[in-house]
Amino acid sequence: MSRTPPLGDNRGLWQAVMAAAAGRCQCRGTCGSSHDKDGGRCHAVHGIYQTKHGRSRVSLLAAPADPAALLLPAHKAAALPKRELAAWCRHCHDAARRAAAKAQQATAPAAEPDALFDL
Repeated sequence: MSRTPPLGDNRGLWQAVMAAAAGRCQCRGTCGSSHDKDGGRCHAVHGIYQTKHGRSRVSLLAAPADPAALLLPAHKAAALPKRELAAWCRHCHDAARRAAAKAQQATAPAAEPDALFDL
């Protein structure tokens, strides 16, 4: 799986999304965490060193705010307007994306197996 940010090299759009988010991950539990200790919103702030989830500097990415849209191909996510984007830390983004994929699989109709012979 590619780790390329969904918006590619659109730095101006990324900066606008980060400004609207005040440089903080905008996840409010979509990742599966309640973020209770942080007032219901993820504590990750861009550029700040964190010890949780990898002991490194936080690098936020701009990606679709709607969890279902996190499953869009990169070229479609890059075409979304700013109002449909949110700031995500890697941990919340990846967890929310996995949850969206799991939910999508659970609601997808079961495919009938191809029969080799008509009975």
